[in-house]
Amino acid sequence: MRCSIKKIAPLLCFLSFILVSHTSLSGESKSFWGVQLEEFEYRYDDDSGDELGVWDGDIFYGTDEYKFRWLTSGEYENESSNFSTLENQFVIQAPISDFFDAKAGLRFDTPEGAKNRSYAVVGIAGLAPQWFEVDLNFYISEKGDASADINAEYELLLTNRLILTPSLVADIAFSNDLDIGIGSGLSGSEIGLRLSYDAIDRAFSPYIGVVQENLYGKTADLAKDEGEGTDELFFVVGAKIIF
Repeated sequence: MRCSIKKIAPLLCFLSFILVSHTSLSGESKSFWGVQLEEFEYRYDDDSGDELGVWDGDIFYGTDEYKFRWLTSGEYENESSNFSTLENQFVIQAPISDFFDAKAGLRFDTPEGAKNRSYAVVGIAGLAPQWFEVDLNFYISEKGDASADINAEYELLLTNRLILTPSLVADIAFSNDLDIGIGSGLSGSEIGLRLSYDAIDRAFSPYIGVVQENLYGKTADLAKDEGEGTDELFFVVGAKIIF
């Protein structure tokens, strides 16, 4: 599936305009801002000796009706001293129901030592039944390649401060993008389990856990051709920070 980003850019602008215009009809609301790092962690693979610094967070500004978000995530490899992944998204987000928000914007991938990619993005995020947090996104690159990802997690309260959080991230490509090592189909997944403690309310929550990363199908074959692994189990230590 291929579709030029230039062709969908007007649609993307229109969707963003609709999100802002629709929510502005409800009247003015007080603006607020915040910074949150859902993941800020050190990962270690005992088998390969790989060490990674990983983050996943966002900065937002807006109202209850709509907000602008800068979402950032990446992985820093200690051995090679470079950013193996580096992703930034700039989106406008607005509620479409009591439990879900819609969003639209742009994504930029700029890893070191690999080709850059730009994407148009649309998605939804919110609370699914049984209080699962879900974030679903669809992308079209400047090359016309379509892809999607889903991020789901659930917070299990063991006590008022001790929380066990299982999580799942899955990446799906609807076409090959061989220049960046992506094959069509389910390309990769990340399954995590983190045990956190709310040391300062929910503002600072240190945690420990494990993360399993896997590549699949043609993406796994491309990684093998480059001498890279297709599955890794990491032990993690980090903190969730909100302010």
